[in-house]
Amino acid sequence: MTIARALTIAGSDSGGGAGIQADLKTFQELRVFGMSAITAITAQNTLGVLGIYPLPVDAVLQQIDAIGADLGTDAVKTGMLFSADIIAGVAERLRRYGWSRVVVDPVMIAKGGAKLLQDDAVRAMKEKLLPQALVLTPNMPEAEALAGVPVRTLEERKEAARRLAAYGVKHVVMKGGHEEGSDVVVDLLYDGSGFTEFASPRVYTRHTHGTGCTFAAAVAAGLAKGQGVAEAVATAKQFIGAAIEDSLELGQGHGPTNHWAYRERLAAAAMPKEGR
Repeated sequence: MTIARALTIAGSDSGGGAGIQADLKTFQELRVFGMSAITAITAQNTLGVLGIYPLPVDAVLQQIDAIGADLGTDAVKTGMLFSADIIAGVAERLRRYGWSRVVVDPVMIAKGGAKLLQDDAVRAMKEKLLPQALVLTPNMPEAEALAGVPVRTLEERKEAARRLAAYGVKHVVMKGGHEEGSDVVVDLLYDGSGFTEFASPRVYTRHTHGTGCTFAAAVAAGLAKGQGVAEAVATAKQFIGAAIEDSLELGQGHGPTNHWAYRERLAAAAMPKEGR
């Protein structure tokens, strides 16, 4: 029996809605064995980030080495990497272990506005990590910061995707959740030559904490199971759509999404009609 494996290299969210907690929940729900290398400890809840405590670079790399020396992985998802030194170390380990199914979620700012990536780390991400990304999953503010151009309209997102691909990224998923004035969310997948659109109805809710982490983790889970990029993105789109729509209504602020909603929908669809 072959077990699909995925490794998340990201920060810990004490509130359980984002970071490695969201990633591991997503892996589990998609039947992928999840492993983690923690880059930073955050004290946060649905109201915001109270504190960030980065781990020493050696501590991050030793966690990665522990996986590389024994369990191995079929896909890697990176999230909050915090500093240029951690990014450089992670990029070196990806090369050392030959891990090529890499999904980079360029986590920069928390839902409440807290900065999760140091200023000097942006250059390190562009130069050292993006060239190794099979898939990059920026939201519109992140794409704007990385590409250096305005990212508000569909055409501007396409231009940003082309610029990001120029760093060596093989596939860019330009997420459209931040686009204003539309009842439809359109995510764009750029493969270096053309665009594929993934559209879904917009869900008007404040409970969207961890959506970026969850989406990228779902893409990584699909890749770990042998899916192509387009198929993995399509599954991730369905997964996060269900997670947002079937809200848990937790917390006083930006609450977490429902990581088991997708599985429950699949189970309900598979039930005989007379059993429903």
